Amino acid sequence: MANSLRREVLNLYKNLLFLGRDYPKGADYFKRRLKNVFLKNKDVKDPEKIKELIARGEFVMKELEALYFLRKYRAMKQRYYSDANETD
Repeated sequence: MANSLRREVLNLYKNLLFLGRDYPKGADYFKRRLKNVFLKNKDVKDPEKIKELIARGEFVMKELEALYFLRKYRAMKQRYYSDANETD
């Protein structure tokens, strides 16, 4: 069971690291914060607590994805709808 949780934690770290490339405050800032959070929780041994932390990490991943989609939507909206409002 420990190996499966370890694998989940590593996959979560890799996915968050990948998503952090486009973070608004910069990839280096995100990478430092991510590393600090994971190092802070490295001594957790309780499987239930680890699962809880993984769930929190997955929530953060979903929030980051939503942030990026919203940013993309706003850029597209500005690009395509700003001209329509100016001609009215």
